[in-house]
Amino acid sequence: MSRPPRPDPVSEAVPTPQAAASVRLGLKENWPQFSLLVLINAFVGGMVGIERTVVPLIGAEEFKIGSTTLVVSFIVSFGVVKACANLISGQLADAWGRKRVLVLGWLVGLPVPFMIIWAPSWKWVIAANALLGVNQGLAWSMTVIMKIDLVGPKSRGLAVGLNEFAGYVAVGVTAYLTGYVASEHGLRPAPIYLGVAYAILGATLSTLLVRDTREHVRLETSTHARQASPISFREIFFLTSFRDRNLFAASQAGLVNNLNDGMSWGVFPLFFASFGLAVERIGILKAVYPATWGILQVATGPLSDRWGRKGLIVAGMWVQAAGLFLTAATGHFEWWLVGSLLLGIGTAMVYPSLIAAVSDASHPNWRARSLSVYRFWRDLGYAIGALSAGIIADRFGLSAAISSIAALTFVSGIVVAVFMREQAAGSEPATRTGTIAK
Repeated sequence: MSRPPRPDPVSEAVPTPQAAASVRLGLKENWPQFSLLVLINAFVGGMVGIERTVVPLIGAEEFKIGSTTLVVSFIVSFGVVKACANLISGQLADAWGRKRVLVLGWLVGLPVPFMIIWAPSWKWVIAANALLGVNQGLAWSMTVIMKIDLVGPKSRGLAVGLNEFAGYVAVGVTAYLTGYVASEHGLRPAPIYLGVAYAILGATLSTLLVRDTREHVRLETSTHARQASPISFREIFFLTSFRDRNLFAASQAGLVNNLNDGMSWGVFPLFFASFGLAVERIGILKAVYPATWGILQVATGPLSDRWGRKGLIVAGMWVQAAGLFLTAATGHFEWWLVGSLLLGIGTAMVYPSLIAAVSDASHPNWRARSLSVYRFWRDLGYAIGALSAGIIADRFGLSAAISSIAALTFVSGIVVAVFMREQAAGSEPATRTGTIAK
């Protein structure tokens, strides 16, 4: 006798009248928790920012690693582990609750700055980045998911834009600060002390002040015209990865976006240093890109709610490609600065629009799991980008590595233009179970 399908954990109960009265959707209605999550995600982003400028230089200068592929190996460990953490984060969020997963992410991240400070060998840095991958995969995923839960379907772009604004402005500011501190006090330990503060503050606020948002999901589900049939994670994985054209287009674009980000993380400091650029000026270039990316998302997220996701994604991928080509083709700080600005502008157009597009195409019952699959593919791009760029750089040079990734980024924009179909923000997804949106 076959068992009946197990209901989704998030949707197995409709909110009680008492719960429904206290739970409301919207940014205005939930601004205290929303603002707290924005602050916490700034600390999540800051954890990555401590590595953007100084860690590749630690590998090359302190540990005397001559191979670009070996230098960027810490990004490979980060990307693979973060991708896998993303993949399970949605399942854990539905089973355990969003807050517990957020706190778990911070507990795993606490040792990271200490391991980098005390690392006696490059293996310690690689291990620290594996833990950082878990921290980012769980903590950043939860801040995104919880904000989307709080605001409801009509302001997803705004919610994602504010979340990513906080995270990537923190990445940029921290990249600049670590470069400045390193120029005054050396690559270790002083620049990494920022990470100690971020980890302690993020873990404390998440544990003491954050409230779970699963009741908001139940409220949204109860008002949804279509009630999705139970759907397995295997079905969600294939639906998000390949079978739904919008979800496929978003997943491949997310992978390529972070592929070029992984390349820039590991290769750019080495590329700029090969021209004799001082570490402080490298820190400026490494800060401009994520800071531009972060700040502009406050505008591009809401614009995707008004204009639609597809146009911003396609144009953003092509602007990124232009910034990368410009960086590879020139050898002067001023042109590199323009290239970093273009890369930041393009990424700002793409990043919140992709997450919002995945949310649009997913039913509330399995949205967290669909987002976790998208984020799996997206953040696997870190590892693929760093590894492929390292191999190309060792064989053909750093400029060739940057140009190759630029070409791939341009092609990814074409894929989105061909496959993605525009879907109105806040509308119901075309797929309700495992059926492809033709």
